[in-house]
Amino acid sequence: MTEAEAPKVLTASATVEVPFHDVDAMNVCWHGHYLKYFEIGRAALLRVFDYDYREMQASGYLWPIVEAHLKYVRPATYGQQIEVRAQLLEYENRLKIGYEIVDAASGERLTKGYTIQVAIDAATQELQFVSPPVVFEKLERAWAR
Repeated sequence: MTEAEAPKVLTASATVEVPFHDVDAMNVCWHGHYLKYFEIGRAALLRVFDYDYREMQASGYLWPIVEAHLKYVRPATYGQQIEVRAQLLEYENRLKIGYEIVDAASGERLTKGYTIQVAIDAATQELQFVSPPVVFEKLERAWAR
């Protein structure tokens, strides 16, 4: 496979220290906070191709999350340094972003999952069945770097 034939991959990561207010009485991170950590990774990934939430809004499209899937493997605990890794899996008709949360020191997997976002025209509120051209333009620029 030549470099031109290789699939284009876009990734980002962010490190988070699990704060006290995210854990229960057993110092285990409450399951709902993992979606917040996914959001931190997603925002880092969107910034990689210059299409963070401000740019989305400025382009005339809203991108609600319509699906989220999480698989808990091991608990995160108070004070633990975790790395949230995000990867763009699909972009032609929707944004499907895959996530992996790992212990920052050991690399041990704690959680994995994905989210799906769809484009909505901000003016008409109509669902877009194909991602708007701005997504392809921004991705091409990011891959060219």
